[in-house]
Amino acid sequence: MVQNLVSETLKKYGRIDFLVNNGGGQFLSSASDISSKGWDAVVETNLKGPFLLSKEVYNQWMKDHGGSIVNILMDFERGVPMMAHSGAARSGLDNLTKSLAIEWASDGIRVNAVAPGHSIYSETAAKNYPIDVFNIVKDNIPAKRLGLPEEVSSAVCFLLSPGSSFISGETLHVDAGGRLYTPLMVQIPDHEKLPPFENGNIVKSKF
Repeated sequence: MVQNLVSETLKKYGRIDFLVNNGGGQFLSSASDISSKGWDAVVETNLKGPFLLSKEVYNQWMKDHGGSIVNILMDFERGVPMMAHSGAARSGLDNLTKSLAIEWASDGIRVNAVAPGHSIYSETAAKNYPIDVFNIVKDNIPAKRLGLPEEVSSAVCFLLSPGSSFISGETLHVDAGGRLYTPLMVQIPDHEKLPPFENGNIVKSKF
């Protein structure tokens, strides 16, 4: 299936300059309750899928023509309670990003990753969770607002662009510093001084 997807894409467009591995999925569950089938389903989607696509694009095109690959991760550095399956898979994808960046450098291929924080809001994501996870995490974001999908896509476009031509094997976090913020040490008051940049304009936060 993956081989056919890549070959059909090449047949239609004649080249593949970029690959963004954005497929993913998980469900809330304590680690002790995750079945073997549930674990495998998440790991196959979040880790095996990006590997197979990257490998096929490499073999069919990028090996001879170069290119840029961006993998979408998550904020997993402090663990991901209730989503251990996804945290483990994304951590593996982070390492795969670094490994491929070295293995494929001599073929003119850059491999990077973007790690959106848990604070990137979309209606689709909100519907996937039985609780309001976004409202829970909002107070622990230095920007004191939720992020937008457009702010993630901007980071992806940068890593695909010539402007990042000397960047490879890196993970760019899009979380407004959320992974660094420890309220026990410093408490950031509510503010609206870091508004989102949407459609070329600074807009007032919706959240």
